[in-house]
Amino acid sequence: MPDPIKLQHFRNLVSLTVADGKIDEVERAALYKIAYELGVPLDRFNLMIDRAHEYKYLIPQNQHEREKQLEQMIEVALLDGEFSKAEFELITMVAEKLGFTKEEIDSILSGYQKP
Repeated sequence: MPDPIKLQHFRNLVSLTVADGKIDEVERAALYKIAYELGVPLDRFNLMIDRAHEYKYLIPQNQHEREKQLEQMIEVALLDGEFSKAEFELITMVAEKLGFTKEEIDSILSGYQKP
């Protein structure tokens, strides 16, 4: 059974991903990989994707909480030790939705990449 806190965070990722009205294949692939790493069963993953538009997610109102949300998402994506291209693209997209500039995103992500 997945950790309830990580499961709630994953649910937030799903809701952020559909904020633009759709889930692209690259987003679906990244979400599936993260769900798999968290131990979310396939049927539950599919249900979460199907109901993604029903989820409510409020973007944090202060910068500290936005940074914390982004850092948690990055940590989940790095469960296997590296970013896949799909995960990197999903994180970048979500960071933009959280209000980070391209420069801020690049700076944050560079701290997590191998030298």
